[in-house]
Amino acid sequence: MSKPKPIWKPDPDQAQETNMARFMDEVRREYAPDISSYHGLYRWSVEAPEKFWPAIWAHCGIKASQPWDEVLEEGRHMRDARWFTGARLNFAENLLRYRDDHTALIFRNEQGHRRALSYRQLHEEVSRLAHALRESGVGVGDRVAAYMPNQPETVIAMLATTSIGAIFSSCSQDFGSSGLLDRFGQIEPKVLITADGYWYNDKTIEALPKVREALAGMPSVEQVVVVPMLKDTPALDGLGTASLWEDFLADEPGEIEFEQLPFDHPIYILYSSGTTGKPKCIVHGAGGTLIQHLKELKLHTDLTREDRFFYFTTCGWMMWNWLVSGLALGSTVVLYDGSPFHPGPESLPRLVEEEGISILGVSAKYFSALEKSGYRPAREGDMSSLRVILSTGSPLLPENYDFVYGEISSRVLLASISGGTDIVSCFVLGNPMLPVYRGEIQCRGLGMAVEVFDEEGRPVRNRKGELVCTAPFPCMPVKFWNDADGKRYHGAYFDTFNNVWAHGDYAELTDRDTMIIYGRSDAVLNPGGVRIGTAEIYRQVEKVDEVIDSIAVGQNVGDDQRVVLFVVLREGKELDDALRDRIRKTIRANTTPRHVPAVIAQVPEIPRTVSGKIVELAVQKIIHGEEVKNKSALANPAALEHFHDHPDLRQG
Repeated sequence: MSKPKPIWKPDPDQAQETNMARFMDEVRREYAPDISSYHGLYRWSVEAPEKFWPAIWAHCGIKASQPWDEVLEEGRHMRDARWFTGARLNFAENLLRYRDDHTALIFRNEQGHRRALSYRQLHEEVSRLAHALRESGVGVGDRVAAYMPNQPETVIAMLATTSIGAIFSSCSQDFGSSGLLDRFGQIEPKVLITADGYWYNDKTIEALPKVREALAGMPSVEQVVVVPMLKDTPALDGLGTASLWEDFLADEPGEIEFEQLPFDHPIYILYSSGTTGKPKCIVHGAGGTLIQHLKELKLHTDLTREDRFFYFTTCGWMMWNWLVSGLALGSTVVLYDGSPFHPGPESLPRLVEEEGISILGVSAKYFSALEKSGYRPAREGDMSSLRVILSTGSPLLPENYDFVYGEISSRVLLASISGGTDIVSCFVLGNPMLPVYRGEIQCRGLGMAVEVFDEEGRPVRNRKGELVCTAPFPCMPVKFWNDADGKRYHGAYFDTFNNVWAHGDYAELTDRDTMIIYGRSDAVLNPGGVRIGTAEIYRQVEKVDEVIDSIAVGQNVGDDQRVVLFVVLREGKELDDALRDRIRKTIRANTTPRHVPAVIAQVPEIPRTVSGKIVELAVQKIIHGEEVKNKSALANPAALEHFHDHPDLRQG
């Protein structure tokens, strides 16, 4: 078999000017003079964590009022590790280190609204809200919850909350009242900040009726703050003690009293998808989140002060938290709220062109949808500002790489990244000094002891297995909320292998040190005892022009499992035997006979979480007659009905 060739290579001179190259030079001077490549740097980073993480701290200029006593205190178990004990710092202070007229935030929405804030203005607005929160009795450890669109007030709320030592938690307004209550009801916030609504796909969605309903189950809320979006003065009746945003803020800006707290002091509560029950409330600490984000953004993404950085996300997805950490590097963070395809597929490419975005992040599914729309950004717009494109949310298919380099830009670094809410960051991601191979993630993240294990817990190469991390890392969750004995935390990551973090991804580590993700381990198909990642099937189905979306699940039949593929077709297309045959031939020709679905059935839509991920487990439960316990976690829960007692499954 011929050795794969890179689809993109960095210019050698430009690679030496990257932040990663500068960091490598510093490491050579201070610690390890023999390091000559990224692979050597990576090995050193996982073998010498007590030197590597302080080197990151220094390189990124983390601000702290008190130095650490010890870099790493290891416990009897991986989850008991403690980092930078004795240090005291404030997360918001590090994100607000700049206070000048450089643009900090640009906000756009699908209605054409645009707003920009400088770092000076951002600091002033944060100071006004921080003062108001303190005056309302919010202190260290209290929770402030945001039910908000992706707009500047959400960022201001996060920074003000963390500046005073309180804990910030957000979810997008896609969630209904039960989804809102499932999340915020568990953490008992003292203050709830909400917009009165938002626009999506040219539709007006009001939020306050959902807030009024949810508040009945959240007696902890003492103050509601309403941000006007749809109306200048929304009605506040039925919201308890409530104020409009501008009325709640302190009259004048001032200095911010940044609360100095331990390295692992909680700043964020994020939520698992919650499709099998109430979502887990995952608590992340200030120092671990900060040092990990700075490492990933500055080194792996090569983010600088001159960049305009955009990720298409809601504030209910961890990519929002990752995006706003770009403020710590002084970059301009671009926020967008609305549909990425309104008024048409040109929406985000035009945003790139008009705002001069240099680092663009989207979900893998976005590229497939854009390609099938027929819109070609490189031909119909100006993509010259782009130098990095990021993708996550699901595996980036090899054909997506072809589309990006052929129809968006041939000169960009295309960095597929993978991690999750559990670590509010990445295990594997991009690198401006390394080549890009079609269908592969460039490298393992510095300081992350990532391996792929077989079922016996042995590390393997060029074979599919479980993505694991074998050593502690700073951005491990501080805890799960309401998990006093730690059993839920342990069960989520450490039940599969002893004292090893099992992330739940089905993956392959190549001999080039690149990574291929095949999907979630719990969604792996198992026909005839052969494990198949769903991404392997989706990759082939994407080639069939009539299919615009699909989901593959396993159906138990006797003592075996058969593969069932549900497809959504273009408008006006019907699934007949000829199309079924063509789908099967496409899959068989490029995979194995085991990958070929026993049943191919048509449905009008695929169920997804609010962050856009397809829910294979929920569909699998439905076709087996089992209950999906928490439909409020889905953006379109009614879609599940299309799979219940599907006639094509009865015929099988």
